[in-house]
Formats: sequence, C-alpha cells, structure tokens
Amino acid sequence: MPLPNLNDAGELPIGIHQATIDEVIAQFGSGTLQREIVAARLQRIYQIAKDTGNLQQLIIFGSYITAKPEPNDVDVVIIFSDDFDLTVCSEEVRRLLDHQQAENEFGASIFWIRPSLLLLETLDEFIESWQVKRDGTRRGIVEVRK
Repeated sequence: MPLPNLNDAGELPIGIHQATIDEVIAQFGSGTLQREIVAARLQRIYQIAKDTGNLQQLIIFGSYITAKPEPNDVDVVIIFSDDFDLTVCSEEVRRLLDHQQAENEFGASIFWIRPSLLLLETLDEFIESWQVKRDGTRRGIVEVRK
C-alpha cells in the first residue's frame, strides 16, 4: 500500500504509515538536491542497520517526510531485536548509534532501542509517542517494512 498524500500542512496524515524503504525514497527522495542527499543518507542508515541482522523496525519522522524542500537531516528511531549486542558490532554501527557522531557523520538524528529496555510502556506505545511534535500536536510517521 503506497504512502498517503500529504495534508494541507505538508505532512503525512496522523498515524503510523507502513512503507518499504524504496517507497519512502520514491515519495520523499527527490525534487531538490538536498532531498536526494538526505535520501542517500537514509538508504545508507537503513542498510547499516539491516546488515546487523537484528533490525526489527525503523521509524522515520521529522522534516524529511514532509513537503519541506530542504530538510537538513533525517530523523529515525531504530528498533533492534533483543539479541542485538552493540559490543560486538562494527565500528561503523557504533558510530551510527552514537547520537552526536551520527549527526556529524551520517547527517541524521538517530535514536535506538531494544524492546527489553522499555520499562514503562509497550513497544507500540513507544512508537506512537514519536508522532507527537514539539508543540504537542501529532503528525504522521513512517514505519519501514523490511
């Protein structure tokens, strides 16, 4: 099922919309040079996370999945399986999962978690919480299907 059209505010409708990485890139990865650059960053991030063998879900939020012509970066939440062990990962994965280093090297704001680390909410509640913007309103987000 393709991603829905953007609303009048230039955002996805409220909700968690599922798409493949190719569908996300097709809808949001062109139109300006900056969008193409950010799309390439997203593809790299997705591939690195997938290559760990422990990628469970990847959530995309923020300006990349809006009509904004020049998004600065891509905002993602990576959910790894509980088997994921950062101590045995490659240096590239460790850099990706270091929030400040990911911003500098990958041009991304990256958050990550394993479900067993959630103490006060379910995984679904955790994912739903990423729909809330800084001003308290809600937005649509994308869950990348593997």
